[in-house]
Amino acid sequence: MTKEDYLELYKQMVIIRLIEEKCEELYQKSKIGGFMHLYIGQEAISARKPQDNVITAYRDHGIAIACGMDPKPLMAEMLGKVTGCCKGKGGSMHLADINLRFWGGHAIVGAHLALATGLAWADKQKGSDGVTLCFFGDGASNIGYFHESLNLAAVWKLPVLFICENNHYGMWTPVEDASAVTDIRKKALGYDIPSDVCDGMDLLAVRKASEKAIAHIRSGKGPFFLEVMTYRYRGHSMGDQRPYRTADEIKEWQTKDPIGKFEPVMMKKGITKEQIESIHAESAKVVEEAVRFAEESPFPPMEELYTDIYVENQ
Repeated sequence: MTKEDYLELYKQMVIIRLIEEKCEELYQKSKIGGFMHLYIGQEAISARKPQDNVITAYRDHGIAIACGMDPKPLMAEMLGKVTGCCKGKGGSMHLADINLRFWGGHAIVGAHLALATGLAWADKQKGSDGVTLCFFGDGASNIGYFHESLNLAAVWKLPVLFICENNHYGMWTPVEDASAVTDIRKKALGYDIPSDVCDGMDLLAVRKASEKAIAHIRSGKGPFFLEVMTYRYRGHSMGDQRPYRTADEIKEWQTKDPIGKFEPVMMKKGITKEQIESIHAESAKVVEEAVRFAEESPFPPMEELYTDIYVENQ
C-alpha cells in the first residue's frame, strides 16, 4: 500500500470513532431515539470491492462508513430526519444504501445471514464475480438462521464471506456461557466451510485475512468463514452499564485500541505526527458538518408514513 492508502484507512477509522462518540452524546441529549449500538473499538474491520454486497446486524454505523456512506445522511438518519439515508424511517439499527450495495443493518439477531445467502445466490445466478460480506456477532452463531444459511451456502457453493465479529459477549453473556464451542469458526467445520481467525484490533491483519478469504471465494470455491477477534469498549447498547466486565479487562483491551495501534505502523512508513494530527482535525470537521446538516434538516412529513411500503410493478 502507498502512504495515501495508510492515511485513508486511518482517516476512516478516526471518522467512525468520532461519529460514534458524537452519536453517544446526541443520544444522551435525547436527539437520537430508540436503541443504539456503538462500534467503538471495532473500527478496524472492513474490506471489499464496489461489486460486493455488504449486510450486517444492528451495530452498523461503522460498517456503513466503511462502505462509503456519506456521514451527512448517516447522521440525519440517526436523528430521524427526511434527509437521512432511509428518509428518517430506519434509524440507528437500519442504515442502508442500495447504491453502495450496502443492504443494511438488521435488528433480528441472525436473520440477515439468510438474506446474505440469498444475495450470494443471486450473484451466482447472474454470473457476477461479486462476493457478499455478511457481518454478525458471536451471539448470532447460536441461532437457527446461522446453521441454515451456512448449510445452503456450502451446498450451493455460494460466493459469501461470513464474518463473525467476536467481541466476546452476546449482549451481556460471555461466549463461554452461551456456546458449547467457544472458537466460533469451528462451527463452520460442520458444513465443510474453510475458516480463519485474525486480530480484529489490527487493521492490516484484518485486511490480509479478508483479502485471502475473498480471493478464495472469487476463485469459485464457495463460502469462507472468518472469525475476527475484537472488543467493544461501550456496552451492548446505550442502557448497558457493563456490570459484567471488570475494570482490568477493559483497561487491558484499551491498550489494543485499533486506532492507537495503527499510528506507529504509519510512522514507520514515513507518515509524520503532524499528518496524523491533521487527519484528526479534518475528521472532526467532517463530523461537525454532518451534525449540523442533520440538525438543520426537517423531520419527515406525515405522508411519508404511507410511502416505501410496497414495490410497485413497472
